[in-house]
Amino acid sequence: MPSYQEILKLSFPIMVGSAVQNLITLTDAFFLGRVGETEFAAIGLVGVFYLLITSVGYSFSKAGQIMVARRIGQKKYADAGFITHNMWAGALVLATFMFLFLFFGAEYFFSFASPSIYEACLDYLAYRSYGVFFNYGGVIIVALYTGVARTTVLIYNALAMVVVNTMLNYALIFGAWGFPEQGIAGAGLASTLSEVLAFSIFLVYLMWDKRAKKDYLMWTRPRISLPIIKKQIALSTAIILQSIAGVGSWFIFFAIIESMGETPLAVSNMIRTVYLLFMIPCWGFASGVNTIVSRLIGQGQKEMIMKAVFKTASLGFIFTMLCALSIVVFPEQVLGVNTDNPELIEEAKSLIGVLVLILAFFSIGAIYTNALVGTGATYEALLIQIISVLVYLTYVIAVKWFALPPKPIIMPIPMENGMIFPNLTLVHSQSKLYVLWLAEAIYWLVNLVASMWYLKTYRWLGKSHQLFGGKEEEEKLFGARATGH
Repeated sequence: MPSYQEILKLSFPIMVGSAVQNLITLTDAFFLGRVGETEFAAIGLVGVFYLLITSVGYSFSKAGQIMVARRIGQKKYADAGFITHNMWAGALVLATFMFLFLFFGAEYFFSFASPSIYEACLDYLAYRSYGVFFNYGGVIIVALYTGVARTTVLIYNALAMVVVNTMLNYALIFGAWGFPEQGIAGAGLASTLSEVLAFSIFLVYLMWDKRAKKDYLMWTRPRISLPIIKKQIALSTAIILQSIAGVGSWFIFFAIIESMGETPLAVSNMIRTVYLLFMIPCWGFASGVNTIVSRLIGQGQKEMIMKAVFKTASLGFIFTMLCALSIVVFPEQVLGVNTDNPELIEEAKSLIGVLVLILAFFSIGAIYTNALVGTGATYEALLIQIISVLVYLTYVIAVKWFALPPKPIIMPIPMENGMIFPNLTLVHSQSKLYVLWLAEAIYWLVNLVASMWYLKTYRWLGKSHQLFGGKEEEEKLFGARATGH
């Protein structure tokens, strides 16, 4: 069973690597918060939408990561490259589909938004949509190195990407250093260019990695195998649907808040960016536990899994709560990362308590949910996700329409002849947004309880045996490779 030190050694680079998308979103919000309230509100909505798109590729790569970790646990190292080649083939098809959806469907998807938010979202996606190819290609390499538990490269790649994205954001949003001023469109272009750089760094590292050449056979002639791709699709379909359900419900959540006005959306976006930032440590441990669980199964040490998951969850909780402590002690400074608007900061402070509660449930729930995925019981994890999302959306809709009804206010409208015409306006109160945000805590609590219960029943043991099937199916999938390297 892995020690606390071994879990940290595996998870810390993943933690830094998984921070990339979150930090890109945070960087976009940081600069756009100083452009205007409309741009800042829009990045909250379109940022969640793009996160939904990238989560599909990330979820597909998770299946490959679990498969690689299982083969490494069985000491069949050559299959790592074979699985990766086929992951790339599947990811290319997925990326093409997602690009076409972004390019042709985004204008219909955001038609519900106000005109100003609608235009800002499309401006951002005009450049951002091209990044999906490089994002999907990059997460496949992340899956390879996470599966083989060699994650140091993720740190250097993440640091380079964040630095370049920050510099390009400043240059392209505000028109610094001779670049044209592009506002929110510049943020989309900066993020895409930084993803191109990150993917290029990964490819160079792969070329110089001796183990990738010798042990994993990454640079042998690619052999595309339909049985392997089908197995990846079968394993990843539930993970992808799970991700779409989770992030999709979050998009609906922000769409509901958008209907309440730009200020509530801007306030929620402030909390979202801090939430994404503080989620980073736990996502590292959550991705690491996929590898830990799958490798233990491959090594025949199933009895060690629950103890390993508990250790990982303990570390995830401690690191996440240490991050959360900063916003409790220094609320103005942490929230000020988003914007320098004192009114928005004051409104957001009312959500700090519920944010800490959300992070507490998330830091444990995400670990147990990903541990369940690592066993191969992906459809059971999907069922838990669907139940959690249904509870989440039911609460959100009930609160929106019954607990937070709009208040009627008489707004005076001056006429051309000098007379005042009274107009009845419905105004939502953003001061009670914390009631709406409690939905996130409920969501993770349901996930945690259900995942912990299922893991303790050990019903997943049958699923773990079905990952590659028996010897006959294994031979069909890997051919001569099934005997090992």
